[in-house]
Amino acid sequence: MSTDQNANEKYTIDTAENHQFLADNAQALLAFGHRFPSPGGSSYYLGDDGTPWKERNRETWITSRMAHVYSIGTMLGYAGSGELADAAIKGLRGELKDKEHGGWYAGLTSEGAVVPGKQCYAHAFVILAATSALLAGRDGAKELLDDALALYDTKFWNEAEGLSCDTWNTSFTELDDYRGLNANMHTVEAFLAVADAIGDETYRRRAGRIIDRVIGWAQANHDRIPEHFSSAWEPDLEKNRQTPDDPFKPYGATPGHGIEWARLITQWAVSTYGADSADAAPYIRMAERLYNRAVADAWNVDGARGIVYTIDWNGSPVVHDRMHWTLAEAINTSAVLYRVTENEKYAKDYSEYMRYLDEVVLDHTCGSWFHQLNEKNECKQTVWPGKSDIYHALQAMLIPYSLVDVSIAKAQKLNMD
Repeated sequence: MSTDQNANEKYTIDTAENHQFLADNAQALLAFGHRFPSPGGSSYYLGDDGTPWKERNRETWITSRMAHVYSIGTMLGYAGSGELADAAIKGLRGELKDKEHGGWYAGLTSEGAVVPGKQCYAHAFVILAATSALLAGRDGAKELLDDALALYDTKFWNEAEGLSCDTWNTSFTELDDYRGLNANMHTVEAFLAVADAIGDETYRRRAGRIIDRVIGWAQANHDRIPEHFSSAWEPDLEKNRQTPDDPFKPYGATPGHGIEWARLITQWAVSTYGADSADAAPYIRMAERLYNRAVADAWNVDGARGIVYTIDWNGSPVVHDRMHWTLAEAINTSAVLYRVTENEKYAKDYSEYMRYLDEVVLDHTCGSWFHQLNEKNECKQTVWPGKSDIYHALQAMLIPYSLVDVSIAKAQKLNMD
């Protein structure tokens, strides 16, 4: 076989070479991230070579992601993963938990001071971490999940709206007027994981309610999803126009999120109705629309490979930087849509993403993935310096060969069984 043929096999879904490429990189990512735990368990932010950047805040959402990925690592048989998952669970049940007001701090500073505010985004990741740890059989996981669900249900979930609010003050006495879909997207992820882990279908139904609202907003905006809203859930399409590269609240539409929503919608529809159900079909078609709109708007649109970070409401790029998580989600969603639709277009897309990953985004010297590249695919560190965690990258090495209708940790558990 020629070198070109070898490369093509390496990037082609369902080949032995591609399967091995992903498996090898999953192991490498788990090796890269192992230095994250602080003495108290909260996660250090990782630098370019995996060295902890101890001067940065130790964030709850990063700690939760590390609990999640190393719980999965135990199921993959990666040595030491159990102890690393346990360290993160210790941090979530210990120094990051607010024993006075309930819930979880946004994080801790390098000096150990509390980062103010209670974030829906972080709490969704606590739930995800707890479900994965529970499936991995880690001590304290059930108690963590029970605490996280009870808190989330009373402070963040709004049953009347079928959506979650975004941010409280630390004492849970003042609710910010901002509403956002980033936190709701990860809430869908977490709720699906809960339903899969403990069999409580209440959370799958809630995920569907969020999805129905998101689809409505997307359809009203040419399949581009608004990110920011008022307290009455009115879209704020101009938010942060002056600071368009905000890491959590960027201006305009975020194509990477359109791609990620497409995967979550597909997972929800297939897990709720079955892949061949007439009830699932419109959701899968909508997922295809969201994915294809995002790819048309953002993939290779400015003379170089990669997915631009943000676009305006006409589909023109605003922030041209490439964030690693957008590629991870493109890998995931193209694979999932290929599994569900059998459309070879998605397999072709997957192959292109795989090649771009290997040739550009994988750091073959220091490990993990470059987290931010500019429009020339050169390293840039204005939004995401270093390599904070391995959540997106690891999932992208597993989802293409996992069951479509269950969450990632549950899929690994089923593989074990």
